[in-house]
Amino acid sequence: MSDFDKSWKLSRGRFVDTISHLNTAQLGWRIHPASLTIGEMALHVAGVELSFGSQMSGLALDEAGKRLKAAATDGVVNELAFPYPSETITPELVAERLAFAHSVVAPLMEGTTEEAAAIQVVTALGPTVSGDLALARLSFHSAYHQGQAYLISTAPGFPA
Repeated sequence: MSDFDKSWKLSRGRFVDTISHLNTAQLGWRIHPASLTIGEMALHVAGVELSFGSQMSGLALDEAGKRLKAAATDGVVNELAFPYPSETITPELVAERLAFAHSVVAPLMEGTTEEAAAIQVVTALGPTVSGDLALARLSFHSAYHQGQAYLISTAPGFPA
């Protein structure tokens, strides 16, 4: 197990624990107009994982995979519409997409080859980094959003 894997499992586990009990209304609640909902945030986390993981593993993505990968950037770091309309974001969709991204990234985290660590990965923010730096980013990315999800879920007006 790599240090990246340990950190990723901890931070991703806390993120999933924070959101896994939420219902559709809670996943779709927007704290202010320019923010992501928790559901969008979860799909974004999965999208970044899939983006990095598919680049590092050479995985060809089908249409559902391309849509999830788009959640890494669209409506988050660019002006395009988020690829999942809010009314389609359910606990089931979030869980399924997070599980799919996990299945792609977990093998890389558990045992990255030298070749995969050296692959150049285009990040969600645009810069290109080596595969090992991509894994380092993934190891804390979900923790960043876990903190946001917690704050949103404790904000006044959050659905009961």
